[in-house]
Amino acid sequence: MARYALHRIILAVLVAITVSIVSFCLLRFSTDLAQALAGESATPEQVEQIRVAYGLDKPLVIQYFQWLGQVLSGDLGQSYYFREPVNRIILERMPVTFTLGFTALLLAIIVAMPLGVVAAVRPNSLVDRLALSAAVLGQAMPSFWLALMLVFFFSIQLRWLPLSGSETWEGFVLPSIVLAYYAAPAIMRLTRAGMIEVLRSDYIRTAKAKGLSPRKILLRHALRNAVIPVVALAAVQFGFLLGGSTVIETVFALHGIGYLSWESIQRADFPVVQSIVLLFSLIFVVLTLLADLLNAYLDPRLRMR
Repeated sequence: MARYALHRIILAVLVAITVSIVSFCLLRFSTDLAQALAGESATPEQVEQIRVAYGLDKPLVIQYFQWLGQVLSGDLGQSYYFREPVNRIILERMPVTFTLGFTALLLAIIVAMPLGVVAAVRPNSLVDRLALSAAVLGQAMPSFWLALMLVFFFSIQLRWLPLSGSETWEGFVLPSIVLAYYAAPAIMRLTRAGMIEVLRSDYIRTAKAKGLSPRKILLRHALRNAVIPVVALAAVQFGFLLGGSTVIETVFALHGIGYLSWESIQRADFPVVQSIVLLFSLIFVVLTLLADLLNAYLDPRLRMR
């Protein structure tokens, strides 16, 4: 287990370094940062002054290592628009995004896993067909369209929930449902496929031959092995939910990191945009690493690959 964990950690560090290079270069190559900061009406002399002031006149390699050194020391730089440390701005917005992502993932698991189990126990039944249809619809439906439909019915027509805002828990209900509906189909389909495979295995037939009750076979023997791949998927889905919160936070005016990234792109606040891209990427790498280690702990066969 220790050797497997060390191998996965080294791989995660290499991926993190690659992500840092890509996120740094993407912004540098996407536009002229000095020109974007100075504005379209700025003179060439003013653009050059900004280029020197922010160190943008130095070679790209030197700029990267200076930026990387600051990041490793916990300094993400200064926001061009807010004139405040990026660390402080992101920390203020982080609770909203993490609350939204965690609530959506929990809701998706609570709905999708039991549905996947029932669909696997009764394949090709009406419940199975309805579950698969809902999964296909959830994967095909644009999240912003569903968000607008829910706002129209529950906020404007019925007036049950607020249109926007994160001041109360009611403001998280509709965005959590939208994100959960996006994450649930993959969890349901993987749970169903895993359960069908496990229920056809030899040890399940042996358990039936011993006279164990169907409920005990399902909960004690089948479900534990079937949910192993779902653990990895749930971790990855949490990363997708955090990254995909940009659209949903914008629709519901939730002032989280996703909404901050949209604001920062509009204002050409590149230190904030770059830090958010790096933060989400590193969160995704860490979640994938934790899922791999947990899967290897639950299934010893994975350590031998």
